[in-house]
Amino acid sequence: MRPLLLPKRRVIIAEACLIGLVSGCSAVLLRNGIGILGGWRIWLTQIFPAWFVLPLVGMTFAFLSGCLIEAFAPETQGSGIAQVKAVLEGIPLPLGWRTALIKLMAGLLSLSSGLTLGRQGPTVQIGAALASEIARIFPTSPNHRRQMVAAGAAAGLAAGFNAPIAGMLFVLEELLHDVSELTLETAIGASFIGAVVSRIFGNDLNLNREVSASIAHFSAPEIPAFLILGILAGLLGTLFNQGIITSLTLNRRLPLTLPARMALAGLISGLCIALLPPSFNDHAGLREFLLTGNLQANEVILAFIVHFLLTCLAYGAGTPGGLFSPTLTLGAALGYLVGYLLGLPLGVSPDTYALAGMGAFFSAVGKVPMTSIVIVFEITADFNLVLPLMIVSVVAYFISSLLEKNSLYQRLLIWNGMEPQNEQRKTPEGFDELIAEDLMQQRVETLNLNLPLDQVVQAFSRSHHRGFPVVHEGKLVGIVTQGDLEKRPQDRNAVLAEIMTPDPVSVPPSCPLSEVVYSLNRYKLSRLPVTEGRRLVGIITRSDIIRAESDLLSGVGPALGPAGGTSYVIYQTHGPATGKGRILVPVVNHSTAALLLQMAGAIAAEQNYELECLQVAVVSDHTPVDQAEVNLDRFRRWTDYTQKLGEELSISVHTQVRVTHDIGKTILETVKYRHVDLLLMGWKGRTRTDGRIFGDVVDTLIRQAPCEVVLVKWATRGQQAKWHFNRWLLPLAGGPNAIAGAELLPGLMRLREIQLRSRGQSIPRRFFPPEIQLCQVYPPGQKNAGPVVLEEVQQFLLNRLKSLGDHNQLNQRLPKLTLVKLVSEQVSEAIVKQAQRSHIDVVIMGASREGLLQQVIKGNIPEAIASGCDCTVILVRQAIYSPSRNNG
Repeated sequence: MRPLLLPKRRVIIAEACLIGLVSGCSAVLLRNGIGILGGWRIWLTQIFPAWFVLPLVGMTFAFLSGCLIEAFAPETQGSGIAQVKAVLEGIPLPLGWRTALIKLMAGLLSLSSGLTLGRQGPTVQIGAALASEIARIFPTSPNHRRQMVAAGAAAGLAAGFNAPIAGMLFVLEELLHDVSELTLETAIGASFIGAVVSRIFGNDLNLNREVSASIAHFSAPEIPAFLILGILAGLLGTLFNQGIITSLTLNRRLPLTLPARMALAGLISGLCIALLPPSFNDHAGLREFLLTGNLQANEVILAFIVHFLLTCLAYGAGTPGGLFSPTLTLGAALGYLVGYLLGLPLGVSPDTYALAGMGAFFSAVGKVPMTSIVIVFEITADFNLVLPLMIVSVVAYFISSLLEKNSLYQRLLIWNGMEPQNEQRKTPEGFDELIAEDLMQQRVETLNLNLPLDQVVQAFSRSHHRGFPVVHEGKLVGIVTQGDLEKRPQDRNAVLAEIMTPDPVSVPPSCPLSEVVYSLNRYKLSRLPVTEGRRLVGIITRSDIIRAESDLLSGVGPALGPAGGTSYVIYQTHGPATGKGRILVPVVNHSTAALLLQMAGAIAAEQNYELECLQVAVVSDHTPVDQAEVNLDRFRRWTDYTQKLGEELSISVHTQVRVTHDIGKTILETVKYRHVDLLLMGWKGRTRTDGRIFGDVVDTLIRQAPCEVVLVKWATRGQQAKWHFNRWLLPLAGGPNAIAGAELLPGLMRLREIQLRSRGQSIPRRFFPPEIQLCQVYPPGQKNAGPVVLEEVQQFLLNRLKSLGDHNQLNQRLPKLTLVKLVSEQVSEAIVKQAQRSHIDVVIMGASREGLLQQVIKGNIPEAIASGCDCTVILVRQAIYSPSRNNG
């Protein structure tokens, strides 16, 4: 089954909900485990002396936790939020099942030991790690995996606090900095499910029960007190951040292993808590006591100082615990103290200040004012707190930002040497903006689905490619590599379809480079087809990516998007991508536009191509193309005509109108970005511009357009209504270009039928079949020398024209093919005379880009024939294949 690089929206939401479920369950498991082991620790203090139990349990549990981390997952040190932030910034860090399991086990031990850290940080890393693994199960793009990791982090925080909105906001404010629709949907879904799971199994952090007896109050005279609380929270929050960094630095200098450092922190913490009142034994209980108890100022100051120092000690040792709960406890102590000193004189309970202080301190530490407001509101469910929370959180945020612009988690990233990717990367400017169509090779060598295996082997032997896309009726159906050939059956009648890899991984032209690289690495590919629908439009190899980076480093390519804003699309229509190729017709001369579109339609119908009509509105160079005022009414005629032509011929039609400064550049842009295979346009047959061969626009296209180019110089004899397409002359010169014009002839045989239909005339029962002369010019005395191509082209045309009667109602007999050998010193003169002598209606010639230009420069074939013949002349320039680009 073909992997889905871009899953459907409902699949994404379902995946986010699954992430929320497993993240919520892991958070509940961690919380209940801490409750059991932590309760056992408190129970022991009732049997044995606290000064013995608390240091011993703290040292033992912390040591075991450190051993787990050092042996299996060093990335689980600390809260884990900085590590998740690093992964989301593009820094490669381990994040998977092992990370989640070790974080859960080590966090359970360390947080049950009595160290003053919280479980919400670990639940964030666990949720992100589980989300990363789930995203790997369903192969997706790097951007999708990043969204899922963020959703897992949101679910972990939501389950830890039973606060789904806060979980989502924290991801947006601190981790992802992205408010796209996909981010919101996945974060909301995962947070909601995580919080629901947490609520079902109970949650010990829902404070509305504890504070229900003392509803928060707020009045205007209290605003100065809340402003002072915000300022103090900003100052002390910045000091707390610096204390964490200082503690980490000092611990790094200690000649101790991680388990030894954690054991030492557990021992010191246990001794300190044993000397304090019993309420300090349970840190969650201490926070609730600060919110609901009747404390004195000295008790609150002691609680703040002890908790401040012990938190810095524990985190600096590398303990796998979070800082959310400690900051809330410190904020509650600070708020209670301010309320005790400033609120009581106003007759207000300190409880409101304690709750507001939680948000203020959290805002100062994490630089997340919105999250701090919502998280306290969600865990208290008290609307009266919203205004005080907004005041203190915003003030604390501004004060802390003045002192230090980075949040604690950003500082932790910098301290660990994990700079954000956009600052650290050395890739050339513009490399990240590349998409698949900027890198892909538009000309791809393909093999047919029903090709015999003997011919497949010959194709590999003739080419240096290691693989070929397999197509059927213009659609990508598989890919074949040299490895597939080794498994080929011995049956001589076997075909390519039996050994190819069906439904290969492919990307659309708009696919970002990061997803292209991810797909190449994820599926261990050397080449990646680029498709529109199922139509193959290009291929990307690893060499193309290396070449693009090299070009950008040297400053020579590739151009990103339309250079200089050459054109601007003001109207377009798109038909289905059903054809195996695409023909572009620029409508410039309105007097011949209908015939040009009919000719393109005839070719498209015979070769199963799509037809695209381009109309341009040229504006002054002083007018920006995206600001020009254009009346679309004058373009509707050819848009409607093209749509009607497509219906009559049963071909897919696309139309567009562009505003431009330069017609040539605009056509080149359209050829590139619409993946055009054949460009068909009119030509006057002469130019009045010095230094130009065909004219400004046509010269540009002949030299630069990578697709096949067909130029049509219309007949000059008679009236427009008497243009005929019955007698054809096809001069041949040998070599690979001899077949170029012949390939278009079968489709052009339908021109008479299309003309009659467009005029509303009835189709006669009998009509003379067209006549085709295949002509070759020899120098005098060498009539039988040189390349013999007449018979080859004759056989090619006979094979292609056999099916013409099934599609063409006018021609019930096959066209008459005649071989003509001419002898002359002047090739152009001989062809002109033959055209006049045989009353030829159309001369069609094929040449390469270089051959066509060189012949014209020398005053030779194309220009002389076009000017000497009064019939229609068609020049066919084959597609350009760059020798530096290949299929890999």
